[in-house]
Amino acid sequence: MSIALFEDDLVCRLDPAAVGRPAFAITCGGYRLIDVVLALGQPVSAHVRPHLQSVVAADYADLQHEHAPKGQAALWLNARVVPSAAALDTLRRLLAGQRPGIVRSGDAVALALMPHDSRVDTTGANQSIAEQLAALNLPTLEWELPLFEYAHDIIRHHMAILCDNLEHRVACGDYEQRADGVFTGPDTKLGEYVVTDTSRGPIVLEAGATIGPYCYLSGPVYVGARARVLEYAALKDGVSIGHTTKIGGEVDASIVEPYTNKQHHGFLGHSYLGSWVNLGAGTCNSDLKNTYGLVNMEYRGEKVPTGMQFVGAIVGDYAKTAINTGIFTGKTVGVCSMVYGFVTTNVPSFVNYARLFGQVTEVPVEIMVSTQRRMFERRGVAQRECDIQLLLDMYALTDHERKQPGQTLSLEPLSL
Repeated sequence: MSIALFEDDLVCRLDPAAVGRPAFAITCGGYRLIDVVLALGQPVSAHVRPHLQSVVAADYADLQHEHAPKGQAALWLNARVVPSAAALDTLRRLLAGQRPGIVRSGDAVALALMPHDSRVDTTGANQSIAEQLAALNLPTLEWELPLFEYAHDIIRHHMAILCDNLEHRVACGDYEQRADGVFTGPDTKLGEYVVTDTSRGPIVLEAGATIGPYCYLSGPVYVGARARVLEYAALKDGVSIGHTTKIGGEVDASIVEPYTNKQHHGFLGHSYLGSWVNLGAGTCNSDLKNTYGLVNMEYRGEKVPTGMQFVGAIVGDYAKTAINTGIFTGKTVGVCSMVYGFVTTNVPSFVNYARLFGQVTEVPVEIMVSTQRRMFERRGVAQRECDIQLLLDMYALTDHERKQPGQTLSLEPLSL
C-alpha cells in the first residue's frame, strides 16, 4: 500500500519553523514524521507547497515521485501529524486492517485510508487535498493522531514524547550501553568527568557525536550524528540536538535542527531552532513570564493562548543573533534575520533587528544567498540551485511580515 504525505492549508501556522522545510521534516521528540513513515516499509510520496518541491525532490531520495498505480489503495497522511512512537504503532495497525476511513484531529483531516476505487487530484486545481479527502464522506476511524496546530505545539509535544521516542529508537537500533541508560553509536566520544543522569529518561548519542569534558547530561537527551557538545555544557530536561551541530552553554527542553551552532555560553530554554542558525556568545532567551502566568504567542497578528507556562523562542532557518542578545518569552524570529540587543517583539523574516538601537532594516535576499554559500562551504556542503531558489521563494513568501502595520523598514545597511 502506498502512503502519501500532504500539507494542508494550516501548515502556515507552524511558521517560522515551516517556512523553509516541509512539515514532515520538523524534528519533535528526536524524530521527524518522514522517519516514522519510512519505518513502515511502504512506498511514500509527498505533496508539499510549491516552493519546497525542488528541495524535497533533491533531499529525500527515499520518496516516490510517481502517483500510486491505479486501483491501489493509498493512505493519505497529514504532514502536521506529531512524529511519535505511538503514531507509528497507530499507522501500523491501520495499514494491517486496511479498512477505509478517516481520522480527524479537531476539524482537520489527520489521515484518510482510501477505498481502492478512489482517486485524489494532487494538482489542487479545484480543491485542496484535505478538502477532497473530507468530501469523500469516509467512515470515521476512532484513532488518535495529534497534529501540530501552531509552532509552540512543537515544544509541547516534544516534552511529552521524547522519552518514549528515545526508548523506541534504542529498542530498534544498534547501540552500545556505555553506562546506565546511556546508549551510543559507533565512534562516539565522551570526555572526562562527564556526568549523566538517566533517572527521567535515556541519553542517546548517534555515530560520531562528541561530548566534551565536564558536561552534564540529564535525560531524556538525543544527540545526533557528528554533533559536538562542548566542554562545560549542560543539556537537561528533554533536549534533542540534530546532526552536525555545535552546542555549548545551558540548553533546557529544546530542539536544535541540523547544522545549527549554539557554541558559546548562554541559556536556551523551551525553544526550537531551525537549521543553519547561529547564536552569538551570551545569547539567552526567557521561557517564563515574570508573573509565572501562561504564555500567549502572536502569529500573523493573532494572539494565541498556549496553555503553557514555559515557552521560549521559535527561530527560523538561517537566523543569526549577535553577542549578548536577549530574547523575551514566547517570541518568534523569522527566517534569514539578524538580531541584535533585546528582542521584545516578534522578528519578521529577512530583517536586521536592532530595536534597542532604533533600527530595523531589510536584509536583501542577495546578501542571504552569499551568506548561505559561505556557511555551506564551511561545512563542506555544496550550494545548489534549489537552495538558492528556496531563499528567493522564502523572501517573497514572507513579504507580508515586513509590511505589517507599524513596521517601517529601510533598505539602508544597519549601522551600529
